[in-house]
Amino acid sequence: MMNHIVTGGFSSIEQATGKFGGKRSLTNNTGTAATSSFGEILQQKKSIEAAVDETQSTSLRFSKHAGERLTQRDIQLTSEQMMRLEEGTQRAGEKGIKESLVLLDNMAFIVNTQNKTVITAMCQNSGEENIYTNIDGAIVI
Repeated sequence: MMNHIVTGGFSSIEQATGKFGGKRSLTNNTGTAATSSFGEILQQKKSIEAAVDETQSTSLRFSKHAGERLTQRDIQLTSEQMMRLEEGTQRAGEKGIKESLVLLDNMAFIVNTQNKTVITAMCQNSGEENIYTNIDGAIVI
């Protein structure tokens, strides 16, 4: 009874592995065979990750709260002010400041330098009290 096991038309393991274990040509969208080696793909992935890391390390993000404060207080940053804010955040981080007060023109920003995230924003001449808590350093730019 054992001799009646279905073999799928193969009489040996070699035939079966040759059929299923053989090399198959991968094709890309154009129908041509893909020839990238593992090393090339790995190198491409590393260069993409490096570019993303570079972008993330230089760009400053705004928390939801900070975005709301910018809108409520009608604070608009020019590209030059944004560059100065990023520079001030970077300098504060280099000095070991984790939660920094960044004073820029007539605006004040609380920035988490480790996450490169603006936590809140305020206008210094808005009539509000100019009391800043939970910071461990300040920078004027």
